[in-house]
Amino acid sequence: MKKLLCAVSLGIALAFSVGAQAADKIAVVNVGEIFQQLPAREAVEKQLENEFKSRASELQRMEADLQTKIQKLQRDGSTMKSSERTNLEKDVMAKREEFGKKAQAFEQDNRRRHMEESNKILGRIQDAIKVVAAKEGYDVVINANVVAYSVSGKDITADVLKQVK
Repeated sequence: MKKLLCAVSLGIALAFSVGAQAADKIAVVNVGEIFQQLPAREAVEKQLENEFKSRASELQRMEADLQTKIQKLQRDGSTMKSSERTNLEKDVMAKREEFGKKAQAFEQDNRRRHMEESNKILGRIQDAIKVVAAKEGYDVVINANVVAYSVSGKDITADVLKQVK
């Protein structure tokens, strides 16, 4: 049993060493830096801001209206007729619920669209990495954000950024 375990361990170690030798040319790339420096990212941010501007304005208007009604209830609630106060409380609760639903839908749609557009940009970056790696003959390209230390890996961030732009 010990011989079998020893043989398996030796086989795994040998496979890792052969795998490490097979990947002679290693490069690192800082995908986050490229993403932040792309002019396309800023254009997408403005596009999404314009896309959601009307809904954001509507939510702000709803919130202001709700705050006004809450303040009126707090200020005048004790002097109102019971029926008026009850109606205003029901109105405030209904508006609060409607606002909550619309705000949640807005956040989900906004987040979804940001992810869609970010994934498109990341796809372009990935394609550029493949082009640069193929052109320069790299076997492995690793994201610099996940590497703790690298001596042999060349940083190709600038080359990839040129390729993406």
